[in-house]
Amino acid sequence: MTPTDTPTGYDEPSQQESIILAMTNPAVAHSFAEARRLIHALAFAAHKHRDQRRKDKDASPYINHPIALAHILISEGGVSDAVVLCAAILHDTIEDTETSYSELRAAFGTEIADVVREVTDDKSLAKATRKQLQIEHAAHASPRAKLVKLADKVANLRDLASTPPHDWSIDRRRAYFDWAKQVIDGVRGTNAQLEAAFDKAYAARG
Repeated sequence: MTPTDTPTGYDEPSQQESIILAMTNPAVAHSFAEARRLIHALAFAAHKHRDQRRKDKDASPYINHPIALAHILISEGGVSDAVVLCAAILHDTIEDTETSYSELRAAFGTEIADVVREVTDDKSLAKATRKQLQIEHAAHASPRAKLVKLADKVANLRDLASTPPHDWSIDRRRAYFDWAKQVIDGVRGTNAQLEAAFDKAYAARG
């Protein structure tokens, strides 16, 4: 019998049996668990950001931003780590909504909550201080936090170039571009594709 021969008396599994076999496969079960966690993160972030809008002229729903980060990470950075993707979706929940670290940890586990906390600014500090700390801390961030930072800055520069806030002058926009570059220069060597995407976005500085 060759490897491709069907043993005598062997019947192909039914559709229902195939589904059961697939769902009991450890690899498939793991993928399902990760997909469920991503959907949970999306639903959680959508609820937390439900009353928030972006600063662009169209005041687009805030949830568009974390979704953009996940899309950039997967489609442009080739990132498949579910911890990174969930953290990207949740990255502004502690900083910009009534969400605590302990709440995130209870809902998504320590790994994801820790990455979100890493990329969260301390709103009790002055804005200029927070921006300087981002520059100083970038090089020391964990690899996962660096990926989230890269995607965040790519998304922000693209939005700023295409749909800037109506009250931002060209000088203010350029200053943001230059500050973002200082942050990203500290995470170079993390993901070549995302760094190239950032450089392309930065080229729209004008």
